[in-house]
Amino acid sequence: MLDKLSSVLKKTTDKIANAIFLDKNLVDSIVKDLQRALIEADVNVQLVLEISKKIKQSALDERISGIEKKEHIIKLLHDELIKLLGEKKEIQLKKHNVWLMLGLYGQGKTTTISKLAAYYSKRGHKVCALGLDVHRPAASDQLQQLCNKLNIQCFINKEEKSASKIYKQFQKELDKYEIVIIDTAGRDALSEDLIKEIKDINKLAKPTESLLVMSADVGQTAKLQASKFKEAVDISGVVITKMDSTAKAGGALTACAEVQSPVVFLGVGEKPSDLESFDPESFLSRLLGMGDLKALIEKIHSVVDKDKIEEQQRKLQAGKFTLDDLASQLDSLSSMGGFDKLMTMIPGLGKAKEKISSEQLETQENKVKHWKHAISSMTKEEKENPELMEKQTSRLQRISHGSGVSTTDIRALIKQYKLLKEMTQMGNSKDLSSGELDQKTMMKLAKKFARKVKF
Repeated sequence: MLDKLSSVLKKTTDKIANAIFLDKNLVDSIVKDLQRALIEADVNVQLVLEISKKIKQSALDERISGIEKKEHIIKLLHDELIKLLGEKKEIQLKKHNVWLMLGLYGQGKTTTISKLAAYYSKRGHKVCALGLDVHRPAASDQLQQLCNKLNIQCFINKEEKSASKIYKQFQKELDKYEIVIIDTAGRDALSEDLIKEIKDINKLAKPTESLLVMSADVGQTAKLQASKFKEAVDISGVVITKMDSTAKAGGALTACAEVQSPVVFLGVGEKPSDLESFDPESFLSRLLGMGDLKALIEKIHSVVDKDKIEEQQRKLQAGKFTLDDLASQLDSLSSMGGFDKLMTMIPGLGKAKEKISSEQLETQENKVKHWKHAISSMTKEEKENPELMEKQTSRLQRISHGSGVSTTDIRALIKQYKLLKEMTQMGNSKDLSSGELDQKTMMKLAKKFARKVKF
């Protein structure tokens, strides 16, 4: 997402950091590149000009000199971009939660409901969906089909044309669930009859959250949509969909921040696991090529059951990370999207991504498949103590013959295993499992991965 903006931001920070002198020509060049990238990402022109002005003023401020000036400008750029992205909002779960999902036609509302249901059910919450879109043909069928695939309870009544009556019909059943996600009707535009219907449902359901779903490609129009829905039902947050398919997502993100409607989630693909909670700091960290461990951990939580994650965490704390655990993680990896998506989240690999061709990424994905074959040909003792294979090369030969994988690839697997084991020992395992790492550890990880991971 926002690949071009990300590339320019990385180059901009590198240019500033590596410059011997920050003269007027260099500053003008940096600002021009930044302006072009932000405008192409559909960020409001006035906001872009404000950032440009502040950077130029800081660069030409004679009171700040040398290294301090470079650090000051990079920090200023970081802070201004965070302001553009808005404040972080976390949904605080109560004993019983009712979420009203709002949005116009074609924004991805029903698909987002299934993603939210998958996101929270994977984390151990009891979730259900309620279909109250009584206008769009097949809306109920679509919701039910999506929920059935995920084994999520879905309440619908295809015969009834009153949203209020459907809600009342299932009200007692809904009380049994921790999270109730309600699909509402949309329109081509925010009309009076839609506002009335939403207000009626809002009054009846008393939602704990009212979430507006908008497609990233609406750009600056997001500002108008968000403000109008906010006036109607006081939306508490925004979910931006199709973040993977547009270069203009900056418009929707920054427009929501302007009208103080915080972005809560991002839809980044078609799979049920392609939903990320939005954290401006982490998002900017990814754009700058420093990785986003929180998003990576979220991806893992979205494809691996809570009990399995807890079991793996106990093993990590006890220092018992084996090749069986690595094989399990490789299985999860294939469910999380290709290396192309994941690289931006791993510290140190965000900047490296631009230098790696799609053919190299494909080669690496094939290598991972070979690793899984090799692991399946190993004995229990070898999986638990991979060092044995380095000491006794006859073991490598046996595994190679049994799996059809070269000894070179098996050695690469062992090397990768050691690197991952070392990573888990660098930070507290609880910090790693939540993605909460201090800046120093994050930078240390970034350097280590950038230096040691080979494609």
